[in-house]
Amino acid sequence: MIKSKYPLAQVYRLLEAGPVVLVTTNRGGRTNIMTLSWHTMMEFMPPLVGCVVSNRNYSFETLKATRECVINIPTAELAATVVGCGNTSGRRVDKFKVFGLTPVAAKCVQAPLIAECYANLECKVTDGKLVAKYNFFVLEVVNAWINPARKNPRTIHHQGEGEFMVAGRTIHLSSKKTARSAQ
Repeated sequence: MIKSKYPLAQVYRLLEAGPVVLVTTNRGGRTNIMTLSWHTMMEFMPPLVGCVVSNRNYSFETLKATRECVINIPTAELAATVVGCGNTSGRRVDKFKVFGLTPVAAKCVQAPLIAECYANLECKVTDGKLVAKYNFFVLEVVNAWINPARKNPRTIHHQGEGEFMVAGRTIHLSSKKTARSAQ
């Protein structure tokens, strides 16, 4: 098998498999939407999500100050909106208005849910130790919502440089259920 050297600056394109999400924040009544693809599940229960938010993004300071947000999971039908939100700064623009999205009050955080998204995860920052060095927030999901009418939602997955993959066929394979130790 012959393999070619791969550029280190492109490694992220091989590993980014999670769905692109829209993160909403709210500070002082001003909401924002940020497109995010650098996230990972860290724990099953309580559900913990790690994510990198660049300190150059408008949402960074809001998330750092308020320590809460909503992770909204869009489907492929919202792909153009997701890209538009990612290419627009919220410093001077209300992205809900510009992109025709509907804010819905959350139950546990001040940031709104996005009605058009398939699922919404209300989150609170549970660990900010890596924020200063890596812009890495650890979020605990404190409330979760899903649209039960959406069967087999087709999420979008960023592969870098404007390329996206759309989730497709699901396969089921038998496996042992993950059991957490009581220790």
